[in-house]
Amino acid sequence: MKIWLDGGLQDIRSARVSVLDHGLTVGDGIFETLRTTDGRPFALTRHLDRLTRSARGLGLPDPDLDEVRRACAAVLEANPMPLGRLRITYTGGHGPLGSDRGEQGTTLVVALGGTQRRPDTTAVITVPWTRNERGALTGLKTTSYAENVVALARARERGASEALFGNTAGRLCEGTGSNVFVVLDGEIHTPPLASGCLAGVTRALAVEWTGARETDLPMDVLDRADEVFLTSTLRDVQAVHRIDDRTLSGAPGPVTAKAMRIFEERAADDLDP
Repeated sequence: MKIWLDGGLQDIRSARVSVLDHGLTVGDGIFETLRTTDGRPFALTRHLDRLTRSARGLGLPDPDLDEVRRACAAVLEANPMPLGRLRITYTGGHGPLGSDRGEQGTTLVVALGGTQRRPDTTAVITVPWTRNERGALTGLKTTSYAENVVALARARERGASEALFGNTAGRLCEGTGSNVFVVLDGEIHTPPLASGCLAGVTRALAVEWTGARETDLPMDVLDRADEVFLTSTLRDVQAVHRIDDRTLSGAPGPVTAKAMRIFEERAADDLDP
């Protein structure tokens, strides 16, 4: 397996990042995950746009997107596989053992791993922890992911693949690595970005392609929604058949099934929408 590290391809067994890299010591970094099919990434331009937005939000220098594109192409060519998870990681680089940044420049890593097509439906849970819709990192895709690790571990313990958060105002927000949509009286709704959720690439495409509405939603909407589905890079559109102890029989429902079909068709027509 070959990865890209700071300017070129390296063997994954010998590639090294400093133990003093700020991405390791304090989580000072950002990342993007892309789905790849037969060596072709999906929605690369949108992901790179968000990578830049996240860098600016964290106060990192803008990534060299030409280099990132070269890195992605090189890694994909070196590691052929039918379905992949392409990960771009960009950190503050070598720094001191504290929150101050160093002056030796940033670190760029691009790596690829295999994955499998997700099931059409899944189970989710809700968790008691909240997203802070007013935090310094709100809306940024950073490597400070520990609270997602904790929440996802709880979901796994309960036979689910995702955990859903509310925000500090008690409104529905997002999953650990997904956006959430609900169907009410035949209409699709998803929390607005003001809720604190990540501006998901798949979320934006689903809103554009299905006509979903951004709506401020209470957490208890999950108790009464006719249908619920998740979106993310590796899920695309995935129906939810259980939320905590509530079963949504017949999932995917008709609205979700249509959204799944629309997304699959539109994504197949344009790999970089």
